[in-house]
Amino acid sequence: QVQLVESGGGSVQTGGSLRLSCAASGRIFKIETMAWYREQRELVAFISKDGRINYAESVKGRFTISRDNAKKSLFLQMNNLKPEDTGVYYCNAYIRQTPIATLDSYWGQGTQVTVSS
Repeated sequence: QVQLVESGGGSVQTGGSLRLSCAASGRIFKIETMAWYREQRELVAFISKDGRINYAESVKGRFTISRDNAKKSLFLQMNNLKPEDTGVYYCNAYIRQTPIATLDSYWGQGTQVTVSS
């Protein structure tokens, strides 16, 4: 079984910062692409296993995605937060549990980010 656990959400005022973390655990052979979504439908940022990165236009220059492959972890540094960034942020990862297993998508439970004006 694979689990993704997010942490780091909270409430801040406009212009504040938060750092989200996501830790993967369980039976994992390889983690491919990892990503952050807002409300499970809006892609915020993704990072491939070799470090290729892409951001939603709305967060470019303010958010930074990174990962630590050794620790099976994903991060999102969120700076200059705006009220429109408010939402539940979900970690997503494509994981292969064994060398011959299929590549499956997994989601964390979500962490709330609230930005007040």
